[in-house]
Amino acid sequence: MEFSAQQIAALLGGELYGNANAMVSDVAPIEQAEAKHLSFVTDEKYIPCLQNTKAGVVLITRSLVAGKIALPDGEDKAGGAFILVENARGAMGQLLAMVSKAMFPAKKGIEQPSFVSEGVVIPADAYVGAFAYIGRNVRLGEGVQIYPNVYIGDNVTIGKGTILYAGVKIYANCLVGEGCILHAGVVVGADGFGFEPDAQGVNRKIPQIGNVIIEDDVEIGANTTIDRAMMGSTIVHKNAKIDNLVQVAHNVEVGESTFLCAQVGIAGSTKVGKHCILAGQVGVAGHIEIADNCIFGAQSGIANSIKKPGMYMGYPAIDAGIWRRAVVKFKQSGTRNN
Repeated sequence: MEFSAQQIAALLGGELYGNANAMVSDVAPIEQAEAKHLSFVTDEKYIPCLQNTKAGVVLITRSLVAGKIALPDGEDKAGGAFILVENARGAMGQLLAMVSKAMFPAKKGIEQPSFVSEGVVIPADAYVGAFAYIGRNVRLGEGVQIYPNVYIGDNVTIGKGTILYAGVKIYANCLVGEGCILHAGVVVGADGFGFEPDAQGVNRKIPQIGNVIIEDDVEIGANTTIDRAMMGSTIVHKNAKIDNLVQVAHNVEVGESTFLCAQVGIAGSTKVGKHCILAGQVGVAGHIEIADNCIFGAQSGIANSIKKPGMYMGYPAIDAGIWRRAVVKFKQSGTRNN
């Protein structure tokens, strides 16, 4: 596929500078780009690269340009082109989504061998890959994509347009909304970690009879696990984005549009608010609540409820500014002792 700078600018509603006829057929980072490549700049540290880039077309966040680089005028008929947009990364994502759909079109049909329980209706535009298992009373929305080796237990609902990549496991009675993406190896609805010692000190299992509800437009990374509730539901609200290798325990509630980065672990019955970011390896204790609009730095440990929006770091997680000052003191103390 090949596009001109003029076509791209029109599609994105951007301001075009330079060669409107520059043609691109691939993408690359700004420092590696050649004439055939579309690239983007959304950080000031890459502004110097614009002086010497060979990229055919570069998307630039408009606010970065003022007074920092001279852009060619619209009469330039040679070389590359620059397109100013409000958010270059977002615009690049918009274009890549179009390319992705062309490169990886939705599949249709039922491959064999696979098992579909009697009475389950497979929509005409859906895809069921080889060795998939679909249990009793499963309800599938239009256009669902079920890749090979997926297991869908009894009484599960999968919403319209949702994609379950190879090896996903959805245990019985769970609900997955519309437009979700679950990557390879995701497990939804395994038992929560519920045990209670008896009088002899033997750990006895507490049956986990609840379910998991995943709302619309949620993406879950490879090998992440979301446990079913002991009673009621573990809930991931709409537009949440969960990275690879994340553990969400029983009865947890993840707020709308929240990010959970790789290796985050959330213990049981904790509620995480809307629009939060938990960076890599953040650990969260059980039975606490986290306010909306909180950001936690990598490897933070959240031991108690967080009631105010803000940025937090450390263990136990405290205001990021206080934590940074404390780290400086730690370093100074260590230097003196040495």
